[in-house]
Amino acid sequence: MLQLTPSHSLHQPLLSPQSLPFSLLQTCKTQREAEQHHAISLKTGTFSHPAIASRFLSLYADPKINNLDSARSVFDQIEEPTLVSWNVLIKCYVGNQRSHDAIVLFYELLHELVPDNFTVPCVIKGCARLNAIGEGKQIHGLVLKIGLGLDKFVQSSLVSLYSKCGEIGLARKVFDQMLDRDLVTWNSLIDGYARCGEVEVAMELFDQMQERDSFSWTVLVDGLSKCGKVEMAREIFDRMPNRNLVSWNAMINGYMKSGDFEMARQLFGLMPTRDIITWNSMIAGYEFNGQFMEALELFQEILEEDIMPSHATLVSALSAVSGLATLSKGRWIHSFMVKHGFDLDGVLGTSLIELYSKCGSIESALAVFRAIDRKKLGHWTAIIVGLGMHGMADQVLELFLEMRKNGMRPHSITFIGVLNACSHAGLVDLGRYYFNLMINDYEIEPTIEHYGCFVDILCRAGCLDEAKNVIEGMPMKPNKVIWMSLLSGARNQGNVEVGDYAARHLIDVSPDTVGCYVLLSNMYAAADKWEKVSQVREIMRKRGVKKDPGCSSIEHRGVLHGFIVGDKSHPRTKDIYSKLTEMREKLKSEGHVPDTSQVLLCLEEEKEKEAELENHSERLAIAYGLINLESGSPIRIIKNLRVCNDCHSVTKLLSSIYDREIIVRDNSRFHHFRNGSCSCKDFW
Repeated sequence: MLQLTPSHSLHQPLLSPQSLPFSLLQTCKTQREAEQHHAISLKTGTFSHPAIASRFLSLYADPKINNLDSARSVFDQIEEPTLVSWNVLIKCYVGNQRSHDAIVLFYELLHELVPDNFTVPCVIKGCARLNAIGEGKQIHGLVLKIGLGLDKFVQSSLVSLYSKCGEIGLARKVFDQMLDRDLVTWNSLIDGYARCGEVEVAMELFDQMQERDSFSWTVLVDGLSKCGKVEMAREIFDRMPNRNLVSWNAMINGYMKSGDFEMARQLFGLMPTRDIITWNSMIAGYEFNGQFMEALELFQEILEEDIMPSHATLVSALSAVSGLATLSKGRWIHSFMVKHGFDLDGVLGTSLIELYSKCGSIESALAVFRAIDRKKLGHWTAIIVGLGMHGMADQVLELFLEMRKNGMRPHSITFIGVLNACSHAGLVDLGRYYFNLMINDYEIEPTIEHYGCFVDILCRAGCLDEAKNVIEGMPMKPNKVIWMSLLSGARNQGNVEVGDYAARHLIDVSPDTVGCYVLLSNMYAAADKWEKVSQVREIMRKRGVKKDPGCSSIEHRGVLHGFIVGDKSHPRTKDIYSKLTEMREKLKSEGHVPDTSQVLLCLEEEKEKEAELENHSERLAIAYGLINLESGSPIRIIKNLRVCNDCHSVTKLLSSIYDREIIVRDNSRFHHFRNGSCSCKDFW
C-alpha cells in the first residue's frame, strides 16, 4: 500500500512513469481493463506524464476498444500533444465515420504543428467519404507547399479522393506523376473510371496491371454492371479466379437493373454465401421491375431464415406492397417494424406514409405522419402527395401552409403534390397561384412534371386553349403525358379539333402509346364518328397496338383476386354472378338507368350495351367483396383504367344500398364512395 510521506509534493506525481509499466498498458485488451489502469494512473498521479497519457489515448483509439469519447477526453488533457497523438485521434474520427470532426481537428493541428505523411492520407480519406472535394483540393495545395507532393501514400490517397469524387482527370494527373504505384492506387483509378462510366479506359488500365486482387476484378464487374454493360460484366465475372461476395452482388444488381430478373435469380441460386446486400439487391430488383409478388416472397424468405432485414430491405418491401395495394401485408410489416424498434423518423416513415396512401387507407397515412416527432421534408411531401391522390385538396393546402410555417422549404416534388391536388379538385385559380409561387417565391425552375400537372389542371377544367398556350410556351419538348392530358381533356369536352391536334403530336412523340389510340377512338365513338373509330382501330391493328383490358383487383385474406371485363374464370364465378344479378335488381329499384353512352362499341341493341356495362371489372370485384368481406368493412379495389361514368354512378348507389364504404383506385386517383356520394364530387 502506498504511503504519502512529508517529502512528497502535492504537485508531483506519487509514482514515476515507470511505476505504471508500459508492459501493463500493452496487455490491455478490453475497455474495462483500460479504464481500470486509467483509474490507477489518475489516483497515483502518473496520468499527467505525457508518455502515459499518450499511451491511454492510443489504447482508447485502438480498434479493439474504439472508444472515441474517451480518446478525445484523454487528448484534451494532454498539455502539448505530439503529432503522433494528433494523428491517432484524427484516424479514430475517420474510422468512426466522423470525418467532418476529423477535418476540423486537422485544421486545429495546422495552428500547432506541420502534418506528416501519416496525417495527410488519413484526413484526405475523410474528405473522400464526405465527398468534400473543395477541402480535398485545399489539402492537396498544402501538401505541395510542405513538400509531401511526391510521397506515395499521399499521392495514393489523392488518387482515391479524386476518383471517388468524380474528378477523374485530376486523379489521372496525380497517378501519372507517381513513380511507385501500388495495387491500391491502380484499383482506385480503375474504380474512378468505372464510376464515371468510362469503362473502356478502366478495362485498358485493368489489362495493364501486372498484378490484380479480387478488388481489381470486382471494380470492373461492378462498373460494367452499373453502366448497363451486363454481358461484358458477366464475361469478366466468369474469368475471375476467385469470385467474392461483392462481385456476385454486383452481377445480380446489374441483371436486375437491365430487367433480366430471371438471370439474377439464377445467380442468386448459385451463390455459395449471401449477405443482406444480396437479399436487398434481389428484393429491390424485383420491385424495380414491377415483380411485386416475387419481392414479397423473398422478403418472407429472409424472415424465415432469421435474417434481420435492414432499412433498405423494408423500404423495398413496403414499395412492393404499395404496388400490389395489399393493405393487410402492409399493416403486418408496419407491426414488424414497431416490434423491432425501427425508427420512422427517416425514409421508413416516408415509405410507410406512401404505402398507406397507395393502399387506400389515407387515415392510416395521416396517423403515421402525425406520430413522427421529427418530421423531415420527405414526410411532409409524402403526405401531401398522398392526400392529393385522394382528392383531399383542402387538407393538402392546410398542410402545405403548416409546413411552411414550421420553417420547411418545399422542394419541387412537394409542389407536384400540391398541383396534383389542385388538378383533382378542379382548383384552377389556386393551381395558377401555386405554379407561380413555386417559380417566383421559391425560385424553383419548373420541370416537365410541373408543366404536366399544370396542363392537367387546365385540361380537366376545360381550359383547352390556355393549356395549348402553356404547352407551346414550354422551354422543353412536351412529353407523352402532357399530350395525353390535352387529348383526355379534349375527349371529355367533346372537342374533336383539339383532340386531333393532341393525338398527332402524341403519335409523333410516342407512337406505341396505347392510351392515345383508345382515347382517340373513344372520342370519335362518343361523337358518333364510327368511320373514324374504324380507321383508328385499323392503325392499331397494323402497328400491333393492343388495348389493355380493364382489370380490377381486390384483396381478401392476403390474396389478390383479379377480374377482367366479363371474367368467368374465378372459382366463385357462380356466386359472383348471382350477386351481380342481385345488385342489378337493387339498382333498378333505386331508379338507376344505365348510361349506355359509355359503351364505346358499335352495338345495335341497348340490352347488349347494358350487359357490357354490368360486366365491367370493378363491378365483379365489388360483388366478390360483398360476398366475402365482413359486413361494415371497406371494400378496396384497384383498377388499371379510368372509372367510366356509369360505373362511378353505380358505385355511389351501391355504397348507399349496402351501407359500405367502397374505395377505388383507378389509373389517376382514389375515389371514396360513402352514403351515395364520392369524394371526387363527380370531378375526375
